[in-house]
Amino acid sequence: MGGKVVVIVSGGMDSVTLLHRVVACAKISGDEVHALSFDYGQKHVRELQMAVQQTRILNVPHKIVNMKKIGKQLLGSSCLTGDQKVPEGHYAEENMKSTVVANRNMILLSLAIGYAVNIKASKVVYGAHAGDHDIYPDCRKEFVDAMQVVAKLCDWTPVEIEAPFWNIDKGHIVKIGLQMEVNYKLTHTCYNGMKVACGKCGACIERISGFLKADAVDPVKYEGGWDAAVTHVKQIIDEYERTHQND
Repeated sequence: MGGKVVVIVSGGMDSVTLLHRVVACAKISGDEVHALSFDYGQKHVRELQMAVQQTRILNVPHKIVNMKKIGKQLLGSSCLTGDQKVPEGHYAEENMKSTVVANRNMILLSLAIGYAVNIKASKVVYGAHAGDHDIYPDCRKEFVDAMQVVAKLCDWTPVEIEAPFWNIDKGHIVKIGLQMEVNYKLTHTCYNGMKVACGKCGACIERISGFLKADAVDPVKYEGGWDAAVTHVKQIIDEYERTHQND
């Protein structure tokens, strides 16, 4: 008989792919999967609609935690929760650090650990991946390892933290998802939160790059269409590599 697993699901392609993978593994292990999402006042709150649809498809219990007041009062320095414009360009550029929501993963993981203890789950899983490392400190392996230690000390019931994608990039994640027939049309990535993705923000650039690495076409709609988005992304990548070739 398996145990219980909590998966943090934003509604983006990484966490949705992870959810499908955990559910697939649970069919073998007998684990009971629970999904947890957070509304922290993010501009791209549309992602939560995707999380709802994906959990319904997989028949997974799903809770959305309302953190809007916390997001606006304490996390508003990020362009994802404040009034600043979302930057455009390569995902690893310095200006993309304005998309960092201070201490977000520690806060969300802490809440997820509490939820796991409450429902007697032994594991919390989230979708940090290698492409996040340059920008987001709380997606690094060191952070995952540190949270692993804390999760075993913060309560009498130890909880394990897992980030299975921490050492792979977006292209690899897309390949995993396509093999499982994940419907990526029901995911949201664009930081501007628009129904039709801008194709220019850092999140869109990385997502499109992932599909290109996987030799696949992204099913979501982009301003100007997929071909125009691909052309723009290739120009951004070429320019970034040219200016950073001696780094």
